[in-house]
Formats: sequence, C-alpha cells, structure tokens
Amino acid sequence: MKEELMEILCCPVDKHDLELDVGERDGEEILTGELVCTECGESYPIEDGIPNLLPPDMRDEAPA
Repeated sequence: MKEELMEILCCPVDKHDLELDVGERDGEEILTGELVCTECGESYPIEDGIPNLLPPDMRDEAPA
C-alpha cells in the first residue's frame, strides 16, 4: 500500500484516525506492518502490501 492512503483511511469500527506501523517497505510501497486506531487501539494487519480493514470479528470468518 502507498503511505498516501493514510489520508483517507479510518478505523472501520469507530471511524477514528489510524497510525501506521511499518514492518517492511519497498521504496514507496509498504509491504508489511499494521494500522492501529488512535481511539480504540484495534490493529489491522498489512500483508503483501494489502491492508486488511475487516473488523476483528469478521477477520476470523473470512475465507483465506
């Protein structure tokens, strides 16, 4: 994902801002890391450059 997406992304649970915690980066592309809500503290993983913004209760049910 591109860091510029942070301007439009918000927590799907409470609509507050997300903080970016980068794990691995390739140039401008963020490959791994997580997005953490500044209000509720829920975290959303970034894997293979794709942020998973499903609410926590739906992540376990989603097919891989």
